[in-house]
Amino acid sequence: MSRTSIVLVDDQELLRMGFRMVLEAQPDLELVGEAGDGEEALEVVQRLQPDVVLMDVRMPGMDGVETTRQLVERGGRSRVIILTTFDLDEYAYAALRAGASGFLLKDAQPADLLSAIRAVASGDSVVAPSTTRRLLASVAHQLPDPGRAAPAPDPQLDEVTPREREVLIAVARGLSNAEIAQELVLSEATVKTHVGRLLAKLELRDRVQIVVFAYEHGLISPAS
Repeated sequence: MSRTSIVLVDDQELLRMGFRMVLEAQPDLELVGEAGDGEEALEVVQRLQPDVVLMDVRMPGMDGVETTRQLVERGGRSRVIILTTFDLDEYAYAALRAGASGFLLKDAQPADLLSAIRAVASGDSVVAPSTTRRLLASVAHQLPDPGRAAPAPDPQLDEVTPREREVLIAVARGLSNAEIAQELVLSEATVKTHVGRLLAKLELRDRVQIVVFAYEHGLISPAS
């Protein structure tokens, strides 16, 4: 059985110890490294190339947002789960923009933590789009308002077909593949293909990034 490799990044040793105990009890997960700050995290992740990085969002020096941004820019395969103290946190929003695959509360139940790690390792998003929408609604003042001035057009959107645009907006509304298939009268396999093409054309990492993209380009608003 292949094991999912994990690097844990947090400046609090006590919290890392708690996470370590949970992770080491799982036969399919392997904690391969730890870091106490962003600079150390960049070195450890670059060297170990884990499947998943559990990243504290608030750290002294380089915070989790900037560390995530640099990891994504370097093009590594590791996917980042942000650990945050507050559910609706502007830091978490910034981390999603930087390329994180989602976020979890630090006091999440162990089962939720393990489920999130396994989801990310399999290529899924950590949080449901509906959760991401709640987060984006909390920072709506930073987002474009489709009713006012339109944001600058993104040339990547020119490559998106009308059907793919429908799927993009449906994903941003928080619908699952099955729900999108029912609404647009498509097969789930076709919806999955459209989502895959959207990710490729828009150079996004996962469904959470589709939600962020749709909001920031005024394709949908928090009240939609």
